Parts: sequence; C-alpha cells; structure tokens
Amino acid sequence: MTTDLGPARPILYFRGHAKNRLRLHVLLISHGPTPPGDIVVADGTHAPALIYEFEGLSFWRYEFDLPAGAPGYRFEGDDYAVVTELAGDLRLAFVSCNGKEHGDLDREPAERNAMWARLCEEHETAPFALLLQGGDQIYADEVTDGHPLTDKWPDDLEAVPRPDDLADLKRHLERGFIARYVKVVRAPDAARLYAEVPTLSIWDDHDICDGWGSLPEEVADGPVGAVLFEVARRMFLLFQLGLVESDIAAHLPDPTGANLGWRHRLPGVTLVAPDLRSQRRRDRIMGAEGWRLVTGTDPQGDHTIVVSSVPLLGPRLSLIERLLVMIPQMQKYEDDLRDQWQSHVHRDEWRRMLGEMKRLRASGAVTVVSGEIHLATRAEMRASEGTIHQLVASGITHPPPGGAYASALGLLASFGEAPLPDSPIVLLPLPGHRRRYVAERNFLTLSRRDGRWQSQWHLEQSGPTAPMDL
Repeated sequence: MTTDLGPARPILYFRGHAKNRLRLHVLLISHGPTPPGDIVVADGTHAPALIYEFEGLSFWRYEFDLPAGAPGYRFEGDDYAVVTELAGDLRLAFVSCNGKEHGDLDREPAERNAMWARLCEEHETAPFALLLQGGDQIYADEVTDGHPLTDKWPDDLEAVPRPDDLADLKRHLERGFIARYVKVVRAPDAARLYAEVPTLSIWDDHDICDGWGSLPEEVADGPVGAVLFEVARRMFLLFQLGLVESDIAAHLPDPTGANLGWRHRLPGVTLVAPDLRSQRRRDRIMGAEGWRLVTGTDPQGDHTIVVSSVPLLGPRLSLIERLLVMIPQMQKYEDDLRDQWQSHVHRDEWRRMLGEMKRLRASGAVTVVSGEIHLATRAEMRASEGTIHQLVASGITHPPPGGAYASALGLLASFGEAPLPDSPIVLLPLPGHRRRYVAERNFLTLSRRDGRWQSQWHLEQSGPTAPMDL
C-alpha cells in the first residue's frame, strides 16, 4: 500500500489492571519488514512482535506493564506520559462517531478534528487515564465503492459471485479499511492522545457499514456481506483492540470470538461494554455469548460504567417505527429505527437489559455512556434500586443534524417511556441547557475526585457544561 504513514506514532491499548500494575499494548505501523526500535520503561526494554502484514505494511505490537507511579514509556527518543495511579482520583474521556458517511477522508483536518484538539487540551490540563470509544470510530460506508461486487450493494446482489472475485473484493475492502483507520489514528490532534491515553473501544454499525445487523438477512448473510463483515471484524480487532484472532481467548471474555465485548476492573469501578453488532440480526441484538458477558458481570467497587454503543435509555421510537413502515416513502428509515434498543422488535431484549442494569444498580452506582445519535443528551431510569444515569455524547467529528431533528426528538421524549412499569425513563436537558437534545459536536469527560463521580459535556459552540454528580 502507498499509505503515507509519516513518523512512527504509537497507539496505546488498555489490557488490564491488577496488583497496582497497568497492563498495556502498543501498536506501531510501518512500511517494510524492518522492526522498529524497542520501547523503554523504568524496569527494562521491550521489543516488538510482528502480528500482521498487508501489502508492504507491517503491524508491530509491544506488550508491557507499568507499576503505579511510573511516568510512562519512551520510544525512539520521545517520552510518553501515562497515568498509572488508578486507585484515587481518576479522569476518563468518552467519544463516539468519529467521521461522517460521505467524503470523510477529504475534509479539512483542522475543521474535522477541532473537538479532538479540545480533548487534547483537556488532557494537557488534567491527564486522562482512559479513552473510551463508544462506536463508529471510522465511517466505512464508502469502502464498498469502486468494486464491481459492491458498487451497488446492498440494493443489487449478485447471486453467486466467483471465488476469485470475492478474493479480490477482500483485498479491496482491506485497503479501504486500513486507509480510513490510518487517517484516524494519525490525525495530529488525536495522535498524542492515542499514544498517551490507553484506549478501550467497542464498535457500532459504521465500523462495518451503515445499519449492519438491521439489513435484510439475505444481504448480511450472503457471500458479499460475509466478506465485508470478516474484513471489518479483522480490522476492528487490529486497530481498535490491538489484537488478532489468535489473541481473543486470552484477552476477551468470550473465547469463541462470537461476541467481542469486554469487561475490566479498575480500583473502585467496573467497566463493561457488550458488543451490540457482532451477533445482531433484524430480530436480535445479542446472542447467548453477549448475554453471558452482561449477566456474568459482578461489579467490584462502588461504580459500574456500561458502554452501550446504541443509547439504552431513550424516547418511544417504536411509535415512529410503526408509523413509518405504513408509509412507502419513509420505509427507507426502518433500518435506522430497527437499530435501536427501543424498536418494537427488540422490546423483550430491551426489558431484559434494563433488568440487568437494575441488578447492577443494587450493588452500587451505574452510569451508561452511549453515542450513535450525533447529539448530546442525558436520561435517568428511576428504579427502586436507585437512579441509573445515561450520558450520550455523540459526534466528536460527525456534523450535527439540524435543530429541527433535535426538537422533534425532544418532543417525542416528553411523552416518557416505561418498558419496566416500576422504573420510568426520563430524558433530561444537559446542565445549563433548556432542551433535551443539543445539536453540536461534543465529547464527554468522567471524573472521580475524593470518591465522588461527576460528568461534563464539552460542546463545540456552547462550551463545557457544569459538572453533574453521578
């Protein structure tokens, strides 16, 4: 590949925390087979291992631990500071929707990454210990362009593609995914964060294609759909988790890899992210492996943070969904609504997940963080076990929708929702705002100080909100 990599830049991944030691991976991408230099930490040096190759690109991984109090690591003469004290005050960042459907690679970088620059400024002021990425880290909608098998996919399906054509499609898609991922992780305003803040990511549909899992089964399960998913999954593992297929059993809760969700425990807080895409079908959000991750979560500490790529608490979208399917001109939006927990098709699964949130809430505070809707908002589920908070921060680079869309959602939210009759869901404005949805690009910060958790939205025009207790 001719991808311009520029200077070598590390990408840092959170692998776990135990006995006051932070386990980390670093991924480095280079041209050619020559290994890059070692990473140096206080107690020694670490050489890279080659984990993947594609058309002249080499992907190298370093594995090392840092004890509490260690300053970070050194690579090729540059020092990278890492927060290693995780038992006391703690600061996390949450982002989602890092791109847009069409023309994302052609955008002016400073405009595209303006909110990444602000997030970097926040990191310089008060360093983050973790970067949580809640879905749509890339927008892969255009990777299918330029190949005969996918130029008109999914509307025009070739019944039985030739094996050679499918093999050629696989290479075409891999080039497209790698080009987008490299552009994202090498963006100057984000590269420092990727090098200094360990990341934990879960994917959503645009990391595969728009509406993946809510498309008709003959599209998703056909030979072209199978190739698209296989390549997207391999690239998600590599770029977003720093893993390859053979690593799954050692690093993810589901050793089969059917569900790529994860769970980690830090001092005083449990982090869990079910994978809502790998097993999704039009009538299902998760399979048995995904549900085992959720039901097997036994919180340790006084707070659980759940990453749900699609908002878990939301308005009565099922009303709109039933209306739209009756209007032929509007049926194209059915897949978007089928994507949501609130779809009438997913009602039983939604109730089950809300019941699991109540179970977790009985052991301590629960905060759900979500993206996906390109707006900022918040919600509460008021249960007998205690209030469950949901914080939606969506669109760190995706342009916001029009104000009319936000107003319409706000009106729908005014009707309220209670899929569990004893636990009503209420959509609420952000601190200092009057409307329930804010149509601005944004990111979220979560802070623990003296044992007290607070959240704060950072909005492109309105600026940061007042901190909100959780």
